[in-house]
Amino acid sequence: MTNHSALPLTASHWGTYRVETRDGRVTTLHGFEEDPDVSPIGSGIVDVLRGPSRIMTPAIRKSWLDHGPGTANERRGRDPFVQVTWEEADQIVADELTRVIHTHGNESIYAGSYGWASAGRFHHAQSQIHRFLNCIGGYVRSVDTYSFAAGEVLLPHVIGNLYVMLTHATSWPSIIDNSNLVVAFGGIPLKNGQINSGGLGRHTQKENLQLALDSGVQIINVSPVQSDLGDDSRIRWLAPWPNTDTALLLGIAYTLFFENRVNQAFISKYTTGYEKFLSYLNGTEDGTAKTARWAAGICGLGEYDILNLAREMSAGRTMISLSWSLTRQDHGEQPFWAGIAVASMLGQIGLPGGGIGFGYSATNSVGDHGSRVPGASLPQGENPVRSFIPVARFVDMLLHPGDQYDYNGQTLTYPDIHLVYWAGGNPFHHHQDINRMLRAWQKPDTIIVNEWCWNSMAKHCDIVLPCTTTLERNDIALSPRDPFAVQMEKAVDPPGHARNDFDIFSGIAKKMGVVEAFTGSRNEEEWLHFIYSQTRQNAKSRGIDLPSYEDFKSNGWTLYPPPKEPAVLFKSFRDDPLNNPLKTRSGKIELFCQTIDRFGYPDCPGHPAWMEPLEWLGNAERESLHLLSNQPATKLHSQLDHGQYSRSKKVDGREPIAINARESCKRNLKSGDTVKVYNERGACLAGLVIDDGIRDGVALMSTGAWFDPDEPGVIGSLCRHGNPNVLTPDKGTSLLGQGPIANSCLVRIEKFEGNAPPVTAFDPPRFCD
Repeated sequence: MTNHSALPLTASHWGTYRVETRDGRVTTLHGFEEDPDVSPIGSGIVDVLRGPSRIMTPAIRKSWLDHGPGTANERRGRDPFVQVTWEEADQIVADELTRVIHTHGNESIYAGSYGWASAGRFHHAQSQIHRFLNCIGGYVRSVDTYSFAAGEVLLPHVIGNLYVMLTHATSWPSIIDNSNLVVAFGGIPLKNGQINSGGLGRHTQKENLQLALDSGVQIINVSPVQSDLGDDSRIRWLAPWPNTDTALLLGIAYTLFFENRVNQAFISKYTTGYEKFLSYLNGTEDGTAKTARWAAGICGLGEYDILNLAREMSAGRTMISLSWSLTRQDHGEQPFWAGIAVASMLGQIGLPGGGIGFGYSATNSVGDHGSRVPGASLPQGENPVRSFIPVARFVDMLLHPGDQYDYNGQTLTYPDIHLVYWAGGNPFHHHQDINRMLRAWQKPDTIIVNEWCWNSMAKHCDIVLPCTTTLERNDIALSPRDPFAVQMEKAVDPPGHARNDFDIFSGIAKKMGVVEAFTGSRNEEEWLHFIYSQTRQNAKSRGIDLPSYEDFKSNGWTLYPPPKEPAVLFKSFRDDPLNNPLKTRSGKIELFCQTIDRFGYPDCPGHPAWMEPLEWLGNAERESLHLLSNQPATKLHSQLDHGQYSRSKKVDGREPIAINARESCKRNLKSGDTVKVYNERGACLAGLVIDDGIRDGVALMSTGAWFDPDEPGVIGSLCRHGNPNVLTPDKGTSLLGQGPIANSCLVRIEKFEGNAPPVTAFDPPRFCD
């Protein structure tokens, strides 16, 4: 076998690779020698670095260029582009930013710029754009994520900061050695474990899951989709209806109470509000006891399935795993809260292999047994603008400037946005109800993006600035959630006139007179040295000695020493709750939260509760299916959808949609058919796959297909390619969290008749002089 260890390294959210080049071009990405489970996603970049979808030069939408800001906004996505020089682009962007600031103020610039961008601590797109905009007076920012916003807002009230739960999750070795049972609500999706924000050196989720099974740990996948935990015969599959996890957990909680299986000592010492929660369970408030029979009628499961599950969970050391996807439904706060309640009743929180975890294999880092060092990043400076929005309320902000809304106990006002600047993300991937978003997209005077490929975001902007990829610049992967640090060496020159984000913003900053403030009088290499040195100091404060910068660059990577003991979430709290209280109002686990209760939100009471979702099988018409739009296995979000690996898994060029054989027979469909998926919000085409690992009444279609409207610029146009967010509803989880509810979505499916239009998602836009 050829030894590739002498080749330069690069890092990405889906892993670390050795880069082989020939004649100034990347030919192959080889798996990192320390990684036993290399992700194939990385190979997808090789064929598109210089492909037809690559953005080679700055470009401006013709109507905007000819007639100025705010012109023919309805033609975004349809207008041709005009290529311009960097000198022209820098001046145009600088002038437009100056105009908007002088006319409307910095509160009219939105640059939440949500998205994973790329690995690397210096060339991190959000850090770059936020630093730049802070140099010119600030911007409206966003908070929370599309991944688990409801949990991010809820958990600080109930049990503590969610990010502590992720970085200090009970590690797999503790589960392997101590757990009798893992009950995974929403599964443990190994496909998601391919990725890690900021990069990773070694994939461990598959290995650890296998070790757990081999050690005799019983694992139950509680999900409508069997592949959420795999098809190993030792894994038991319990398939409730989507969006009913809260009812199932409440049925388990009632059974634990009714059968005297509650750890009362734990409840008394470590929780508050149990009696109020118990009153709800018993039906004192609404006359309905949340029994296993009650839950079964909601979940589509058998009563004895729920009774037996509760008994099994109380019989030994049990870890409850709650997938991030559970928060992406109407009332998405409730599954997490109900899961915490059940874990509290079992009384194993803080014990090795027991308690609760949030998102095992949602990324590679959750539960990984590795040391954590807070990697330094590019300082962003101070943002003078106080306005912010919950990230999933982006479209509401554009459509309803000046309106008030509720969020986490606050009454806030949507700002009036005139300019949107995006770098490192794609709202045409992650936001729900794209047709509604297209209406909002017409509102701003100007939309600017730094982007490397002509995806749907770039095609719908006014000013497009071509940026580099990780293979075309130097950087360092220093993820605070991974024990590897990797020197990312520039492998090739960028094609055309592409620049890295630092150089893009430096050029604009020079035109605006703030170049010294933005660059900090440092170049790329000086910033990399600074960031590594700061990280080295952070590591030293944790007892970890990192090599010098020169030695690190020479070796290419380093691995932090592993922790001495497996992590156990909330161990210090359990050992000494007085000296190690939780960061909640009471210092304890809040099964009833007085703070949330006082907010008075009708859609989020002060305790875990079942509330009927906006759309689910319980209120579906006969032919409807519940659409789940999960994270894709072949790409990260929409990144590299145009790459060879992602395209190889499509069905006749379109995103696959999976249903089981019974549902396909009802509709006279067969595998490989081009189908139309639709509801009142929109429609798309997809390629049908038959999968009996999906329960009746459910369809599965991953996110990430580039939006490809049949009539560009026309709201409501059929998406040829299969972007599920033309179908999903755009509504907050509750007035508390205001997160996305993509997984509360009903659709219909039928065979597409006639000649299906060709997919054009990966074609560049038209250009003119």
